[in-house]
Amino acid sequence: MERRRLALLSGYAFATFLAFPQPVAGRVVDLGIVLAWASPGLLVLGLDGLAPGRAARAGFAAALAAHAAILHWIYVVTVVYGHAPAAVGVVAPILLAAYVAAFTAGFGAGCAWLAARGAASPFALALLWTALDHLRSFALSGMPWATLGYAQHANAALLELAPYTGVYGLSFATVLGGVALARGARNALAGGRPGAGVWAALAAVAALHLAGIATATRPPGPGAPTVRVAVLQGNIDQAFKWSPDWAERTLGIYEELSLRAASQGAELIVWPETAVPAAIDADPALQERIARLARETGASLVVGAIGLGPGADSRRVGFYDSAFLLGADGELVARYDKSHLVPFGEYVPLRDLLGLGLRAVARGIASDNVMPGPGPQVFQLAVGAEGPRRITVGVPICYELVFPDLVRRFVRDGAEILLAITNDAWYGRTGAPYQFLAITALRSAETRVWTARAANTGVSAIIDERGRVRARTRIFERGLLVHDVPLRPPPLGGSFYTRHGDVFAWACWLGVAGLAWRARSRGVTPG
Repeated sequence: MERRRLALLSGYAFATFLAFPQPVAGRVVDLGIVLAWASPGLLVLGLDGLAPGRAARAGFAAALAAHAAILHWIYVVTVVYGHAPAAVGVVAPILLAAYVAAFTAGFGAGCAWLAARGAASPFALALLWTALDHLRSFALSGMPWATLGYAQHANAALLELAPYTGVYGLSFATVLGGVALARGARNALAGGRPGAGVWAALAAVAALHLAGIATATRPPGPGAPTVRVAVLQGNIDQAFKWSPDWAERTLGIYEELSLRAASQGAELIVWPETAVPAAIDADPALQERIARLARETGASLVVGAIGLGPGADSRRVGFYDSAFLLGADGELVARYDKSHLVPFGEYVPLRDLLGLGLRAVARGIASDNVMPGPGPQVFQLAVGAEGPRRITVGVPICYELVFPDLVRRFVRDGAEILLAITNDAWYGRTGAPYQFLAITALRSAETRVWTARAANTGVSAIIDERGRVRARTRIFERGLLVHDVPLRPPPLGGSFYTRHGDVFAWACWLGVAGLAWRARSRGVTPG
């Protein structure tokens, strides 16, 4: 029995790891559309029959193995580019995986508690899993990387849930179907019948797919106005990015790419996060150089760079991870400062408690903590050489794209297009750039707006309003993409998810509370 349990939990860990894109032998293996279903099913079968305490420990151990493997790229971030000791690179992904595993432990305990009361139906477990996925998006600032729903990014039918439920609806459907399939297979192998609960769950998942297919194949509405957007990929290695010797060369690369983009008719040119390894605010000559480039190309520019402003101590200058928006006339229109920073990457939480000697990894931007901006904001840019027109844009920066509620606020406040800028050079040649692309695609599917994604070393991409990647670059290659991107004026605030946020996730919490009350009143079923 224990050997079988170990095999099932090991299968869960392996399926979870491969459910997210991973590079293997020079190719990207993306098996989520199949293995996403296996992951929760194997976990539930592996926990079957355990008391809540043992189920929590088993779930924690299995998830720790799965997510430490998924997050192996943190070694590259901390050691290869952050120059931390190798021990830090080994411990860091394990500690972060332990945070994720704590939620799986909670699922294991809840699963066993419900099972003891005869209430662990596929629907009940899907509600519990989804509620915990939602909690992971904000507890202790949140770390929703590798949320199960992202593994379904290539499932066009399930993606149609995203504008209503966010990524959490994909998690719910996956757990519902995965648990039902696993239990149905187990019962069949034992010579029994699947049971009404299993059939009901499978019917619900089938109905969701049919509805999604019907929606996805619906003819598009009237043509929307478009803007010709270019995303640039300078491919500046993280090892040299902040070197003074590379500053001039870096600028020259992005100037050359911008001119190429303009020659292809780009009206809006997007540079990646911190493409300019300097503070534009502090260097009038640099600001004029970029303004002159905007005038020469006749395009509006979105330029990632360092921003300056008041620090935590008003007597000192603060450093910000910023996007500078310039009009085609070279005038600085606005500056957006990244608001959700990376813990231990851009700032050290509880620094007074943990010690002043502890430093964040991203020391190229600032020698101390990077400062957070006030939150999502939208800006208007004038585009179009023939009769300029104004468009409203949102510019989420890197880690902000991991948080669905944060990104939806750009669109809720009027963004007609998302201009996502990031620097994925930190991740090296791991699965992280491809996993991050899948995360970004869900943001488009949720908000129903196109995303133009500029990444320093890739993957840069153009993503449509259904979360489909229309064009992409290879990683660690210099290049650009130019595409006519439809704008989505949001007179009603965009999609249901954009307008109302995590209603579905909170409904799952209510469902869990109702199940717990009902199961508690029912008592423990004699075994």
